[in-house]
This record gives sequence, structure tokens and C-alpha cells, in this order.
Amino acid sequence: MDISSMTLEELEDFVIYNNEKKYRAKQIFQWIHSKFARDFAQMTNLSGDFRTFLEEEHPICQIEIERKYESLEDEVHKYLLKLPKDTIIESVLMKYSFGNSLCVSTQAGCAMGCAFCRSGEDGFFRNLSAYEILAQVYRIWEECKERISNIVLMGSGEPLHNFDNVVRFIEIISHEHGLNIGRRHITLSTCGIVPEIYKLADLKPGINLALSLHASDDEIRKQLMPVAKKYNIDETLSACDYYQKTTGRRVTYEYAMIKGINDSKSHARELGNKLKGRLCHVNLIPVNEVPGKNFYRPERKSIQEFYDILCKLNIDTTIRRELGSSVAAACGQLKAEFLNGFNELGR
Repeated sequence: MDISSMTLEELEDFVIYNNEKKYRAKQIFQWIHSKFARDFAQMTNLSGDFRTFLEEEHPICQIEIERKYESLEDEVHKYLLKLPKDTIIESVLMKYSFGNSLCVSTQAGCAMGCAFCRSGEDGFFRNLSAYEILAQVYRIWEECKERISNIVLMGSGEPLHNFDNVVRFIEIISHEHGLNIGRRHITLSTCGIVPEIYKLADLKPGINLALSLHASDDEIRKQLMPVAKKYNIDETLSACDYYQKTTGRRVTYEYAMIKGINDSKSHARELGNKLKGRLCHVNLIPVNEVPGKNFYRPERKSIQEFYDILCKLNIDTTIRRELGSSVAAACGQLKAEFLNGFNELGR
């Protein structure tokens, strides 16, 4: 395993195996995950021989910011990051009055194939290691020179299809000897991989769960999300109920509103009746319009009517403020344009 993806306990086993004192593990962990060291030469409190061994046998994965784009109308910064073997992934930094939120990718590409999403069009390439997810935070933290207080696992890829590395990421990013980001400030967004929702709940990770729901009935959801052909809405909601009851954390339901498909008053009432009585929050999202896909944002009046119906049914609801349109902030859009040679976004 990549040494930079090891938990502190795994590092302790590693250094002891290599005839070093146990406390060396904490030093290495802090250098990588708190001081953002990119090579072992920086770790001056380790012996020269040990540093040479680590550099030769266990080099730290090199991840760099390839390009940065800044939104012209709001505080959104989109990053393309380059991984080994020229793999390109995306992260989005959103600056709010309450702090900085970073949306990170968990996979290169995506296998979910949601009809309205750009990130899955080019297919799935591979899972990211825990460090490749962590390094998105580290590189952008360094670049913006500001604390990142909230993490959202909602970039390219399905986090629960990279379960072990995502759980490892959560443990390391929240560790007191790392960045110590509170788990209540970490949100995992999933299309709804039911067995893994139960599995995650049983770990009691202390993080927030967001489900990409996007429909009030199974037929529409199947049209939009292939995962719905395997797990219907009722069993998916039951898994989310289990997560909520096991962890005590409220579940967020993401609902991308698409004109003429899932935005009617009857859809709102059906959704409200399904969620009534659940400890949850609904986030209404005017769909990101992707070139070549015939999915369009509803009129503002339709969005407001949908919102009003849910509120009258006592469903806690918000309408997501649209951010980052000038930097193609929807997952996969900027990467696709970059790889196609489109370099005129942002400033």
C-alpha cells in the first residue's frame, strides 16, 4: 500500500516492521497529512538512512494542480488535478460566509451512467487511493492559503463504489494529527448503493449522508439513473432510514429538477408524501444543462411551486443557489472541455 494512504495505526506497524521506533509513525503522519510534505527529504526529524529508504522504496504519490479556473460571478474555484499516468480529476472550492467547502472526486471517471450527468460519459477508469482523495484537499488548501472547513465527497465518481479508500480518507482527514476536520463537516453523496449504505451506517462514521434521489417514482428514476433498476426507491429510502437511525445524522435528499420530467406539482406531492415523517432535508437543484443532453432547468415559478408544496408538507427544503456556471462547475464538465482542448473558461 502507498505509505501516504496508511492510517496512523498502519504506519506504526510499518515502522516497527522496519526496525524503527513507534513514534516515527506519528512524525511521518504529521509531515504528510498536516504539513503537506511531498517527499521524505523534508522530514528532517527522521534519520538520513530512513529517509533514503522511504524515498527509494515508498515514494509519495505526486499530485499537482494542472489548471485553476475562477468563476466570474461568484466565489467558486474549479481545479483540474493531475495524477500519475496523466490521469485528470476535478475538485471544486466554494467560498461561503461560514467557511470554505471543497467538493472532491473519489474516482477517475464514473460507472453510474446517470442520464443528465457529464462525468460518466467517458466511462470509468479507476478508483482513487485514499491519498489521491486527500491530496485534492492538501494541494488546494496550499494554493488558496485558507482553511477548508467542509468536505463533500460529490465530485466525479460514486464514493460507495470506492468504499475502503473513502473510509480510509475519512479516518485520516479527521484525525487529530492530520487536518482534524470534524466529521460533522464531511458529507458523502451517493446514487444509492443500498448494501454499502447499510455497511457505512454500521461503521457509525459520524459523517453526513446525501442521496441523489432525483425522482418521486421508480419509472422516472430508472430513466435518469441506471442504479434505480437494481434498487427501487422504497428499499433505498429504507437504507437511508437505517443510516439516520444508526448514526443520528439527518439525511439529505438531492433532487435535480428537470423541466418536463420531474418538476410538476404532482411530483412534488408524491415526493413529499414519501418523505413525510422522516428526519431529512431536501435540496432542490436546477439541473446543470450539459451540451448534447436534452435536459433543461425548469422555470423559476415551477421551482418555487415545488418548494412551496414540500414546505407545506413540513419537509425541510432548500433551493440550491446556482454556483460556478462560468467555470462549468458541474461534475465532469470542465475535465471534458480540458481534454477536448477547450481552454477559454474563467480568467
